[in-house]
Amino acid sequence: QVVLVESGGGSAQAGDSLRLSCAASGSMLSGYAMGWFRQAPGKERELVDGISRNGDIYYGNAGKGRFTISRDNAKNTVDLQMNSLEPDDTAVYYCAAKWGTIVIDPNLFDYWGQGTQVTVSS
Repeated sequence: QVVLVESGGGSAQAGDSLRLSCAASGSMLSGYAMGWFRQAPGKERELVDGISRNGDIYYGNAGKGRFTISRDNAKNTVDLQMNSLEPDDTAVYYCAAKWGTIVIDPNLFDYWGQGTQVTVSS
């Protein structure tokens, strides 16, 4: 069982940066591919960025190159650096873990955090 807890969300102005963090407990993350997803009201959950067990990054369309995922297996954390925020980035952001290889389908992830709200105003 992996418990994921996100932090770092909040309110921002367009152009600002935020850094989200996901802390895991219950198991070491080294065997898991990790992903940051987001879901805006009325929209489906979408991949922002993913990172494989060995650190290879998959840039999802949602991040559009402005967001970068990173992981620290020693600290059991996964972060999302978000730069040049736009109002369309407003959503609940979720951290997720999948045992084994990275995928982009959220339905294939095994564990999810409770989410953290990011609100970007113009």
